[in-house]
Amino acid sequence: MDLLIFNTLSWEQCKLGEVADIVGGGTPSTAISEFWDGDIDWYAPAEIEDQIFVNSSQKKITTEGLNNSSAKMLPVGTVLFTSRAGIGKTAILTKEGCTNQGFQSIIPHKDELDSYFIFSRTDELKRYGETVGAGSTFVEVSGKQMANMTISIPATMGEQRQIGTYFRNIDHLITLHQSKAESWKTRKNRFLTISWEQRKLSNIAERITRKNEKLESTLPLTISAQYGLIDQNEFFDKRIASKDVSSYYLVRKGEFSYNKSTSSDAPWGAIKRLDRYESGVLSTLYIVFRILDEDKIDSDYLVTYYDTDLWHKGVQAIAAEGARNHGLLNIAPADFFETTVSVPKDIEEQRKIGAYFKYLDRLITLHQRKLNRTQICNDRSILYGSF
Repeated sequence: MDLLIFNTLSWEQCKLGEVADIVGGGTPSTAISEFWDGDIDWYAPAEIEDQIFVNSSQKKITTEGLNNSSAKMLPVGTVLFTSRAGIGKTAILTKEGCTNQGFQSIIPHKDELDSYFIFSRTDELKRYGETVGAGSTFVEVSGKQMANMTISIPATMGEQRQIGTYFRNIDHLITLHQSKAESWKTRKNRFLTISWEQRKLSNIAERITRKNEKLESTLPLTISAQYGLIDQNEFFDKRIASKDVSSYYLVRKGEFSYNKSTSSDAPWGAIKRLDRYESGVLSTLYIVFRILDEDKIDSDYLVTYYDTDLWHKGVQAIAAEGARNHGLLNIAPADFFETTVSVPKDIEEQRKIGAYFKYLDRLITLHQRKLNRTQICNDRSILYGSF
């Protein structure tokens, strides 16, 4: 199912309160110990983050606490909706529970509203809550206001469930591939901490100071921790380099560059190989180098090594005092080439490791492109905003 099919469905408008009950929460008296540490889940807004389903709360109350407060027992399938202190965070209950007063939870009417369908409307629910919410201390949306929200829904439950299932499958795949990406990153670091040969960078690579005097390339590059060596115009949406790039370094495909600029993603800079283009130019602030003998050092292995944080300690040790001058590390090229790299002695082992992680990185990149969460949110906005 895709957006074109969505748009062929028969949709109708109704009030949220016509297809769901909106239920607030409450807090038992904290002065009465008998109300607490029971077996009933009792959720607070701070517990609702990026998860889709919830089945266990941090704090729990007793039946006596439930009966002596305005908290209400909510059935499985309820969509918890935070109504204050951060309006619009949602999660679906997979086990009966209740909430404090920071929620206006949505209990779908049987055969009238699908839980995952309304959960997939989180962005829309959030915008509505923030628009109509009021309060002097903090913004809060009431149950009456939520019940009065106009929403567009397919005419049949079957169509709702199709849409809910569609987005549920996408969210599942996103979560799966994000966890895989973290798993591969962790495994990559662990894999490369094996006690192999320590080699100075100067023994396996040589610095390149080749100038672009003949204007072999006019493509200005920058180094991104996420995207590697990339065209400035594409990354910044503008050109940073000067018009005359004859004094810039000329970098060819397969060569490496070190960007000494720091960021939250790259606290000690980034080292990347040029893969996207046949050649490009870089400011002389960068350190450019190439492998001396690719029969002894595998290029893909070196890419894998510099994608970990194992080299950070060596760079940290050579960074001069006052190293972070406007986010640019004060590292001399000679010192940089004195840093060490952990390398398996056997070139075939290097190649296997490099090929392994190159394949995994390609798979992860492919799925991230297909399942980009931002695009999916846009798709939802297009879908729901057109009715």
